[in-house]
Amino acid sequence: MSLKVRLVSPAKINLFLHILGQNPNGYHELQTIFQLINWYDKLEFEKTQDGKIELISPSTSFPPEENLIYKAALLLQKKYPSSFGCKIFLEKNIPIGAGLGGGSSNAGITLRALNELWDINTNEKELLEIATQLGADVPVFTLNHSAWAEGIGENLTPIKLAKQFYLVLYPNVFINTKKMFDHIDLKRNTKKIKLAEYSFETTHNDFQNLALDLYPEVKEAFNWLKQFGTPRLSGSGSSMFLAVK
Repeated sequence: MSLKVRLVSPAKINLFLHILGQNPNGYHELQTIFQLINWYDKLEFEKTQDGKIELISPSTSFPPEENLIYKAALLLQKKYPSSFGCKIFLEKNIPIGAGLGGGSSNAGITLRALNELWDINTNEKELLEIATQLGADVPVFTLNHSAWAEGIGENLTPIKLAKQFYLVLYPNVFINTKKMFDHIDLKRNTKKIKLAEYSFETTHNDFQNLALDLYPEVKEAFNWLKQFGTPRLSGSGSSMFLAVK
């Protein structure tokens, strides 16, 4: 493989998100459909021989070591020891804390890229197991396909969805996912459904009412979109989306 590879890192929306309960380890059981959309960050990976991992991203201000890209690369390197390292260049376009999975997408694409670039070539099952250690949304981006998801988000069934245009509205507010999952008012007892039973009209996002109550900007976005159809929160927010023709 070439010493350098450029890839796009897509955003997602959750067509629905049901929280079924909470496990003793703190993780939540959920059901959702991850729909990948054509809103992208851009990543470039350059293979190096010194074993070092370097992340370069002029558009982000926090330390590289706190980024899921760096954590994904380090986890893969520890799992499959190698003398190779990499320089990773990130062009960030997906907003952070928007419920669009930007950071998880970056991590999932990093695992896919370095699996090949470092000549690891492990199978998809093992790569998804590594992805699960990084976060509930990372496996679907490692799979790199829209999917029905269960468990904590790691049990994936790839699905082909009909072509659909969406208006995605980001209200310029950061929402911390952990804070939302930990919130006392989060509903955690939605009844489990089967994939064959899914319809947009009979499902919902269990985070939506909570986000509307806690964040005036999200409520304002929801009320504006409601003029044109049925908006829905993506993930734990803050972005709302609306299917359009």
